[in-house]
Amino acid sequence: MKLVEYLDSLKGKRVAVIGAGISNTPLIEALIEAGIDTTICDKRTREGMGELADRFERNTACLKLGNDYLEKLNADVIFRTPGIMPWNDALWEAAARGAELTSEMEVFFDVCPCKIIAVTGSDGKTTTTTIISEVLKREGFTVHIGGNIGTPLLCHADKMLPNDIVVLELSSFQLITMKKSPDIAVVTNVTPNHLDIHSSLDEYIEAKRSIYLHQNSDGKAVFNLDNDVTRKYAESAQGKVLFFSRSERVHSGVYSDNGKIFESIDGRSEEIISYSDIFLPGTHNIENIMAAFAAVSGLAGRMAMAETAKTFKGVAHRIEFVRELDGVRYYNDSIASSPTRAIAGLRAFDQKVILIAGGKDKGLEFDELGAEIVRHVKTLVLTGLTAEKIRSAVLSAPAYTGAPEIIIRGDFTDAVLTAAQSAGDGDVVILSPACTSFDRFRNFEERGDTFKRIVNELVTRKK
Repeated sequence: MKLVEYLDSLKGKRVAVIGAGISNTPLIEALIEAGIDTTICDKRTREGMGELADRFERNTACLKLGNDYLEKLNADVIFRTPGIMPWNDALWEAAARGAELTSEMEVFFDVCPCKIIAVTGSDGKTTTTTIISEVLKREGFTVHIGGNIGTPLLCHADKMLPNDIVVLELSSFQLITMKKSPDIAVVTNVTPNHLDIHSSLDEYIEAKRSIYLHQNSDGKAVFNLDNDVTRKYAESAQGKVLFFSRSERVHSGVYSDNGKIFESIDGRSEEIISYSDIFLPGTHNIENIMAAFAAVSGLAGRMAMAETAKTFKGVAHRIEFVRELDGVRYYNDSIASSPTRAIAGLRAFDQKVILIAGGKDKGLEFDELGAEIVRHVKTLVLTGLTAEKIRSAVLSAPAYTGAPEIIIRGDFTDAVLTAAQSAGDGDVVILSPACTSFDRFRNFEERGDTFKRIVNELVTRKK
């Protein structure tokens, strides 16, 4: 089905779009242009939406804004934003009245004319997705990258060609209602996450399964052999299964041994690259690279894989090098919104670091992080709503004997400046919060950008 055919099928129906954010705005514009009866539901006020509200109304859309934006959803088709879970009372009631619940991403799967590779996981999604796209571009493919990153792709589907490849990053919030799976599914890992939104860990694990669950025998699924959850996923996969592993050789997939990465095709192994030739630091990035290589196995050659790993400098907010000043290196790892992600950031360095952490609680435990902080941190600067919770986890760590020094600052800027003042020649300062940003910032990008601005405004102390 083409996008224009899908839009034609909506004519004569009442359509509601929940959330006029980045991904849904092009969808709204396409619905309006097609002459479809469209209602836009957004919790922002009219003042909060600004010119966007005026523009939509000028184009005949109806607006439902403010606190009661989900009341009386009298629509035939409702596009759910990932931020609203499907069991929301208003959505349940609308579905009970016969409304069809869908999303921009679900429709994209229906209208996309080319192969789709999709990546999910608790950590490493964006880096893995980006590496996949870079390898495929180097191999000569036309690649469209989207989902949680890049450009919303739905309204570009009719311009895509059958030989193109789409690479998507998908969250559990998007996957939980998906009834189609990509041609190639990648799960980097699954660890407790988003438990402030999901009703249970089991629900979170089940949502991730949707990325491969609807494949047929022609599909391919890539799983992390070293992760308990993803290893079990392989038992229910319908298509070809490839593993990646740092701990053992795999029959089909990608593994590492003695500081080198190998591709294994039906038991036959060939070296791709040595760790020493990879630009990105960190063991977790070795795993991201292996996951990406397994995803493109059969589509791209080992030369394209190796050259990408040698030159890929990473993604913003993911152990992103900011600057060096007075011998101190500053890194922005604002994407680290969970303890496991922050632990990976700490392990990326072969020295003890000065860590800035804290933010909004997601209902996760910090015991393991506390132990890692004792091992990898020389000075800990805490800020945000979870500061005391993380501090308690560090103090309770079995190996804690008074180090690291723990400093709590109520203001984010003060926290960054305190970390900078604590640093000396040869030190590393890293923002790796282990929590979400929503106590102070709209998202992790704003948090990371704020950190970078503060760091770039620092002046030398040397005379």
